[in-house]
Amino acid sequence: MPNTEHITIRQPDDWHVHLRDGAMLRAVLPWTAAQFARGIIMPNLTPPVTTASAAAAYRDRILAARPEGSTFQPLMTCYLTDSTDPDEVERGHAGGIWVAAKLYPAGATTNAHHGVTDLARIRAVLERMERIGMPLLIHGETTDPEVDIFDREAVFVERILPPLLKAHPGLKVVLEHVTTIEAADFVRAHASRMAATITPHHLLINRTSLFQGGIRPHLYCLPIAKRERHRLALRKAATGGEACFFLGTDTAPHPAGAKETACGCAGCFVGPTALQCYTQVFDEEGALDKLELFASRNGPNFYGLPINEGTLTLRRGNTRMPEEIAVGGDRVVVFRGGGETAWSIG
Repeated sequence: MPNTEHITIRQPDDWHVHLRDGAMLRAVLPWTAAQFARGIIMPNLTPPVTTASAAAAYRDRILAARPEGSTFQPLMTCYLTDSTDPDEVERGHAGGIWVAAKLYPAGATTNAHHGVTDLARIRAVLERMERIGMPLLIHGETTDPEVDIFDREAVFVERILPPLLKAHPGLKVVLEHVTTIEAADFVRAHASRMAATITPHHLLINRTSLFQGGIRPHLYCLPIAKRERHRLALRKAATGGEACFFLGTDTAPHPAGAKETACGCAGCFVGPTALQCYTQVFDEEGALDKLELFASRNGPNFYGLPINEGTLTLRRGNTRMPEEIAVGGDRVVVFRGGGETAWSIG
């Protein structure tokens, strides 16, 4: 067991990051770069990142926005649409621009309206990805309006994933930001070719948290937080040492005005507090010895990338975190900010 007052792990990576662009990118990137060596960058900009040239240009903007001395490496992804060209996907992957491709069911979440309307429309793309060994990252929710929002992940797992895996037996798949027992169990059952990322907020909140003392717009995310039994199952999955589960914060900054409104955006900004929150969970579950597997080893192993050589130390002790960060003339509210975290970095 590691020392209970501090723990040193290999430098972790974040396998699901929204950095946005422009002023927002410059404001939020330092928080991610301070914790993680690499990050899988989500492509749902406006317009979305659908070409290799757009991905390369976005990567350059991220590299230019890094704080002085930072070596953070963005790992870029392709936004799949009904009209994605398999040759473009292969060129981008072969050229080292794209690490993976992202499947958003059309309309499933923020800036997903350009996403895929029917998997049959991207069959040729999936076949090409299967052949070249390019992972598919999935926002796993059905967009059927007749399905309750709290059931959309479970229904996707039941109806969409089995035929997808059967049709493409060689395709590597990451089910992003899982929130349910059904999703975790499905990934376990297909662990030879599947993995899942788990966010810090889904380990710490359940659906009741969204309404404690009133509506909490800064806890609203998609997939939405589920019942307590699902939260407990996610904690078991994250802290159990299973190779198919790894860290992905899904940090998703929005201006406060876009959250605190009649129709607020989905997403939690967890960049500043991510590792502190994860460590709290592993500590509470008596699993600090498993933190390095989840945060630093399982992800690189699944993606076939080297484990980072550097290390990072977390220490027990309260550290006050900012409640919000400034972005131009606006602000972004920090998940679990404005108070003290039980663990600190460094």
